[in-house]
Amino acid sequence: MADLEDSVAIPEFSCLLQMDPYLKAYEKDFKRRYELLQKQLFQLEEAEGGFDQFTRSYNTFGVHRLPDNRLFFKEWAPAAEALFLTGDFNGWDKFAHPYTKKEFGKWELILPPKHDKSPAVDHNTKLKVVVHTKEGERLYRISPWAKYVTREEKSVIYDWVHWDPPQPYIQIHPRPKKPTSLRIYEAHVGIASPEGKIASYTNFTNNVLPRIKDLGYNCIQLMAIMEHAYYASFGYQITSFFAASSRYGTPEELKQLLDAAHSMGIVVLLDVVHSHASKNTEDGLNAFDGSDSCFFHSPPRGEHKLWDSRLFNYSSWEVLRFLLSNLRWWMEEYRFDGFRFDGITSMLYHHHGIGSGFSGDYSEYFGLQVDEDSLVYLMLANHILHTLYPDCITVAEDVSGMPALCRGVEEGGLGFDYRLAMAIPDKWIQILKELKDEDWDMGNIVHTLTNRRYGEKCIAYAESHDQALVGDKSLAFWLMDKEMYTNMSSTSPLTPIIDRGLQLHKMIRLLTHALGGEGYLNFIGNEFGHPEWLDFPREGNNQSYHYARRQFNLVAMDHLRYCQLYAFDRDMNRTEDKYGWLAAAPVYIPCRTAIVLANEEIDYCY
Repeated sequence: MADLEDSVAIPEFSCLLQMDPYLKAYEKDFKRRYELLQKQLFQLEEAEGGFDQFTRSYNTFGVHRLPDNRLFFKEWAPAAEALFLTGDFNGWDKFAHPYTKKEFGKWELILPPKHDKSPAVDHNTKLKVVVHTKEGERLYRISPWAKYVTREEKSVIYDWVHWDPPQPYIQIHPRPKKPTSLRIYEAHVGIASPEGKIASYTNFTNNVLPRIKDLGYNCIQLMAIMEHAYYASFGYQITSFFAASSRYGTPEELKQLLDAAHSMGIVVLLDVVHSHASKNTEDGLNAFDGSDSCFFHSPPRGEHKLWDSRLFNYSSWEVLRFLLSNLRWWMEEYRFDGFRFDGITSMLYHHHGIGSGFSGDYSEYFGLQVDEDSLVYLMLANHILHTLYPDCITVAEDVSGMPALCRGVEEGGLGFDYRLAMAIPDKWIQILKELKDEDWDMGNIVHTLTNRRYGEKCIAYAESHDQALVGDKSLAFWLMDKEMYTNMSSTSPLTPIIDRGLQLHKMIRLLTHALGGEGYLNFIGNEFGHPEWLDFPREGNNQSYHYARRQFNLVAMDHLRYCQLYAFDRDMNRTEDKYGWLAAAPVYIPCRTAIVLANEEIDYCY
């Protein structure tokens, strides 16, 4: 290994320095990170035959049906004294089917088929792993690799359900090519209906996909798909990483959703949460083997004090297997086209971004405060994804402004395709809260919209799900407030507040679309100025679904002015599709009061 380290050089580091010569002072940091990446790749080749096999570990861990209908079970539980399998198949006998202990904390079990040669565990029946600890405890756990988990109506705990349908859905439509201009529709399946209930994958396929296509979006970012026991967590407290949420339907129905999107030429990104995990034990990863570590760092490093969740140990071989295979699983099994990585600021720094107001000083991005284990994991994930799937799209949510986040790993970067331009929505909210219309500073607005790292692509957005949540306000509500409930009908006089609100809603989104980045994002419902906030059912609202929905019916009412906002959003996307300003080279903005945009082929102005 020493010879490898001595010979490592970042192949295209000079390209990064051409983009930003100030990074030369941190060449040693970049080199060390790249060496750590190469070390990981070397070890994967030596120990696992390369990352291709390593990232397919979902084919061996969990449960799998062999060609002769035997069932093979495998788990990693290094602190366990013994493992047993129980479930509907054996009448919930806790001792009848023990796992055999293998090397490196692995446990295996093979179940022969029944007398009729069918698998010992039927499709859609329940299972549990019984973990015996060295302290004599008996724990009931869901396999970390479970592909489907469900919850009984009156229960708070999810159950592992064996999913092996006799007629699985076969996707037939090829993945669309990576869009040149990325126009993202950020969506949540559960709220994608006017009805006060949890909406389904099938509803999204039949009723929402055609709407997204009509609006001109070529990419969907699906939130809250990875299973999460607590619905009100918005999908950010993951309990089962390989399971598509059963509250919306079956895995086959999600596959059908993606297949339908692909048939429309729309790519689909998964909102992936690898920055932390739920603290749940009975139906989560936490304390799977009875220890306070296993997949996570031991406390206090392994706990996020603000999120009340567990933090992965990215230096662990088996954690890398689990997380990298998780990404591969969603790409292969469901044929997602990429990922939006949530909350990576928490991953990049030991302080998790808590209490850190990033000033942009480069010293903040290097040194001991950086968690290089997780940083190298992100480099490894991007390298593997883009090697296996050249059209894969990865988007980073980072508030810190980490340099080279969206430069290739061959340059020493982290390898993401895009980063979210998170300062833009904050600027619009600040303006609407604090300034009179006559005090708007166009130069300051343009500066915020165009102030991004050269050569690193950004996804611009005027608002996302963060602004829609209860406790905050959408742009439409900041602009029109309570008049949205009484004065949005075209049969009534157009009030000054509604008139101003409609026009500024359009212009704010157009300016953001045109100047803010190399991609654009809209949260479901905001395209037509959804009049209410988003609040999931919880104790504080008496478990109500009234605000956990999107009122698409408002657009269908021609006499309501919501349809005007919808039409503008559609035409804005279609115009971008024609002229391609998102994919155009950066332009100089010569006038800060009447904004002029230009590219090589055509002049256009707003």
